[in-house]
Parts: sequence; structure tokens; C-alpha cells
Amino acid sequence: MSNPVLVEVVRGNTVESLHRGAIAIVDGDGKSVFALGDVERPVFPRSAVKAIQALPLVESSAADAYGFGAKELALACASHSGEPAHVELARAMLAKAGLDEAALECGAHWPSSQDATVTLARAGGSPSALHNNCSGKHSGFLCVCRHCSIAHHGYVGAGHAFQEMVRSTMVEVTGAHHGADNRGTDGCSIPTYAVPLRSLAIGFARMATGNRLGGERAAAAKRLLSACMAEPFYVAGTGRACTRLMEAAPGRIFAKIGAEGVYCAAIEELGLGIAIKCDDGAGRAAEVVVAEVLSQLLAGDGSVSGRLGKLARPELQNWNGMLVGRLQPAEGLRIR
Repeated sequence: MSNPVLVEVVRGNTVESLHRGAIAIVDGDGKSVFALGDVERPVFPRSAVKAIQALPLVESSAADAYGFGAKELALACASHSGEPAHVELARAMLAKAGLDEAALECGAHWPSSQDATVTLARAGGSPSALHNNCSGKHSGFLCVCRHCSIAHHGYVGAGHAFQEMVRSTMVEVTGAHHGADNRGTDGCSIPTYAVPLRSLAIGFARMATGNRLGGERAAAAKRLLSACMAEPFYVAGTGRACTRLMEAAPGRIFAKIGAEGVYCAAIEELGLGIAIKCDDGAGRAAEVVVAEVLSQLLAGDGSVSGRLGKLARPELQNWNGMLVGRLQPAEGLRIR
């Protein structure tokens, strides 16, 4: 099955490039509300499912034991830009558990924020694991290990007790098989599993509604999504798509990007979970698609829909600041 064109890249008045992909929208009962493209094709969700992976942090009572509020919970679900506030909060989370950056097994890279990278380099610094976009998630993982007396060395491995906890949580929330046969390794070294796009949408519909999660897990899911919506900067960073999407409708939209053109989102008031995959792995296309989908779903609120619609049509400028083109949703991207 060939997926439809979802996004067009226009230069001048000519379509220069096309991005194909699939969209799944599901309600809390698991019923398909809208599907476009092959939503049964397995995809690696990558960082888009960090909020589900963070459930053990709340369910184990580790978050309460270490006094974590909305900022810490948002960072535990984040792919952050490595800005100073992100780095210091991750450091503080580890300190609460009696650990430091040496315990992180996510690897080090320069901040994705250009400003943060320039500032660090000018000061003669070098990146550490705290600058890794996943350091908040890993700090949350380590806090669970410490609180539950799980030996944390090697916590990123598929056979580690903590990763088994995360794997079983993913199975229960998404309803999809997570096993050695569909397992890969994510950029931050933890396991990632290829599952149907529809299963990811189901997972976030359940996170948004609490359906089929049980009371304790439903409360944990609500707490995590609410924290992300309250502190979108800590989910991503200055000017990032996830931050801007959640700021466009404060307290109403949860959105989280994953690598290789994946996006997951939830709208609690509508009880919907959304999952998107762009075939070519382009993050720019996934950002357009999720903004347009959210804009159409919230069309009843003209102000919010308008802000989201603008995000779905970003302008392209060259290095001289000249307007040279734009990205736009394809004509066929209509939720019916």
C-alpha cells in the first residue's frame, strides 16, 4: 500500500518536494475515528512515547518521594534542547536520588539549541550526558531504579529489570506486542519496538481518557500529560514544535515528536489519541501534519484552530532572510 502525500514543499509557485505518510486517530475505546494511509504498518515510535515510558516514575511513587512537580515530570517526557534550564533540572533530579551525570547511560551530544551550543563552546565547555535530549527521561529512569532498589548499572539494556518494567507498561497501554522480534535500539541506547501506528494512537487515547488503564494508571497518565501541557518548554525548548503546539492551546493539547518523522498527540477534551508517521522520516513534514490535524480537530475554536493552522504552513527563508517558499498540508489531508 502506497501512503498518500500529506505535505507539499513549495518554492515560488512550484511544488518542489512531497512527503508521504499515514495518520491514525483513535478514541478511548480503541475505535478508529480517522485513518489515512497504512496505519497497521509497524513503526518505531522513538521519543514520541516518552510519556508512556514515564508512567513507572509516577506509579512507583518515586516522583512523590523525590518531590517532583510539573517541571520534573515534563522533563521526564522530554526531548529537550539542552538549554541551561534543562541541564540543571536533570542534574537536580539525579541529585534527589543521590546520583550525578556519571550514572546516565544515554551518551553525550552538543545541545540541539544553537544558542546553548554557542554559549557552552565559548565558555570552553564540552557536552555531557546532561546535554543529551533524553537526559530528563533517563534521570526519571534512574530515580525509579533508586526508589525501587533496582541496581541501576546497565539500566538501558533490554534484559534489565527496569526496561522490562517499561516494556510491560508499553504493552499494557498500547495493546501491541513488544518482543525481541520487533525490537531495535533507540538513539539514547534503550530498546524501541516497532508497532502499528494505530496502536500508538490507541495508547495516547488511553492516556488522555484513562480508558482501560485502571484507576491508578489513569491518574498517573493524567498527571504526566497535564505536567507536559503546563510546562511545554521542558518537553522541548525555545521555539521547538512541541512547545509551540502546546502553547497554541494551553492545557488542551499534548504533542510529542519522535525521530524519523513520528508524532504522537492527544486531545483530552475530545478523548482522542493521534499518531503520525512520515515515510521519509522528515521531522519538518511530521510537524506540519500534526499541526494541521490538530487544527482541523479543534476547528470549533477559531482562535486556536487559526494558530495551529499557521504552524502547519511555515514559511521558508534563505540565508539572506528572503522568503523563498513554504510547507503546506496536501489537498488530501482532510479529516472526514
